[in-house]
Amino acid sequence: MDKMMDSPWVLRIIALFLACLLFFSVRTELASTDKNAMTEQMEVIRDVPVEVYYDDDSLIVTGIPKTVNVTVRGPKQIALQAKLVKDFSVFVNLNDLLIGEHTVELQYENISDKLKVTLDPATVKVNIEEKVTQEFRVDPEMNNRLIDEGYYLKGMSANPATVFVTGAKSAIESISYVKATVTGEQGLRQSFSQEAAVKVLDRDLNKLDVMIEPEKVKVRVDIAEYSKELPVTIKETGKAADDITINRLTLMTNSLKLYGKKSIIDVLTSLPVEIDLSKITESKTYEFDVKLPEGATKVSEQKIKIKADVTKVEKAEEEKKETIIIPEDPNPDPVIEDDVDS
Repeated sequence: MDKMMDSPWVLRIIALFLACLLFFSVRTELASTDKNAMTEQMEVIRDVPVEVYYDDDSLIVTGIPKTVNVTVRGPKQIALQAKLVKDFSVFVNLNDLLIGEHTVELQYENISDKLKVTLDPATVKVNIEEKVTQEFRVDPEMNNRLIDEGYYLKGMSANPATVFVTGAKSAIESISYVKATVTGEQGLRQSFSQEAAVKVLDRDLNKLDVMIEPEKVKVRVDIAEYSKELPVTIKETGKAADDITINRLTLMTNSLKLYGKKSIIDVLTSLPVEIDLSKITESKTYEFDVKLPEGATKVSEQKIKIKADVTKVEKAEEEKKETIIIPEDPNPDPVIEDDVDS
């Protein structure tokens, strides 16, 4: 055996065999690789951004989708690479088009020539319009049902009070409302401030695709307790003294503001104040408490002044008459009768 291994021919035969084995192994691998490379495969690349080239300083373009789906078909490795790397772009060039409506084809670049490319959509209808910027007043709004029953919305204001809206001329002309809506919890009783986003709507309350500067404003909401001005009336109680005649009672305040729930306050037509006549003893100004009606929370003045005009009645003293009583004589003198016959 050792002699055979020492023979140069044996070594040459072994080397030739190994070389043939390596050759056929590499050839099989290359054939397999070429076969895989030539295998055709389809890949769908979704949500590819669309770039738009136009004069965005003076024009507005509508109708271009933000993304499209790209389908590539070709050699497996190249198709997979395009899907994974996404080093291509989809675009539309509108620089040579005039203002108006157009149907344009979407284009792509940086995709291998070995791939068949399909865009979805492939063509789009675009509208090129003049860009317009206009200033609008912001109208703050809030659902009044959030306010407690005993309170009401006194007023709302936005800061800044106006915003600049930029968009296509047709969109700017269709603006009907520019609003900033504030929210809150049920049962609001106190004023507050809140940052709110600005919305631009048409007459059908559809949101318009425009740019707003600033996009948010600070809204001040003023909430006040509900009140109603009511005339004051006199409600007499008690009885004046016998020697007092009340000629006139004059209210120093004709009306007061009453606070409380709207459903209760609105049905009242006056605010009666009880005047105890027994406490009026002379002509002067008196103060009486204002009693709250049931359901009211407070009144603008807790006491009210009444000016009284009074006359005192003087009683004439009866003159005391002095009576002289003459007592009878217990021993009266006898009466002497004359003798008729004498």
